[in-house]
Amino acid sequence: MRAVPSVEVGERIQMIPRLFALYFTPARSAFVRARAVRWSPMGLNFEKIMVIMLIALFLLGPDRLPVYAKKLGELVRNLKRMADGAKDRLKDEMGPEFDEVDWRQLDPRQYDPRRIIRDALVEDEREAHAEARRARIAEASAKRSAAAAAGPPEGGVYFDEEAT
Repeated sequence: MRAVPSVEVGERIQMIPRLFALYFTPARSAFVRARAVRWSPMGLNFEKIMVIMLIALFLLGPDRLPVYAKKLGELVRNLKRMADGAKDRLKDEMGPEFDEVDWRQLDPRQYDPRRIIRDALVEDEREAHAEARRARIAEASAKRSAAAAAGPPEGGVYFDEEAT
C-alpha cells in the first residue's frame, strides 16, 4: 500500500469544487447520462453514488474510510437479516395463506396519489348517478305497472309518454 500524504479536512473541502468541475465536464456528463439507469432507489443512480463516495473519501480520508465502509456493510447485512426474519415470521404466522397473497397488489410503487384521489371523487359521482338512475327506473316501472293495471286507454291506442 502506498503512503498517502496527510491532507487537512479544510483542504479536502476546498478541493471538492475542483473535483466537481473535473467530474461534470460536458463530455463526461453526456457519457454518463447516456448510460444512466432509468430506475433507481431513492433517486440514486451510479453517478450520484460515485460523487457521494468521492466526497466521503476526501472528508474521511484514506485511514478512516475502510472503517466506515465496514460499518456500512454490517448495517446493510443487519437490515437484510431483519427483513428476512420478518418475512419468515410472517410466513410462519400466515401459514399456507402466505402463498395465496398477491404481493404485487401491495407494492407502493404502483400507487399514484393523483389517480387515487381522482378515482375516489369519480366513485362518489358514480354512486350518486347510479342512485338517481335507480330511483328513475323504479319510478318508471311503477308508472308502467300502474298503466298496465289500468288497462288500455279508452281510445284504443296506447300512448307512451316517455317515448316522446
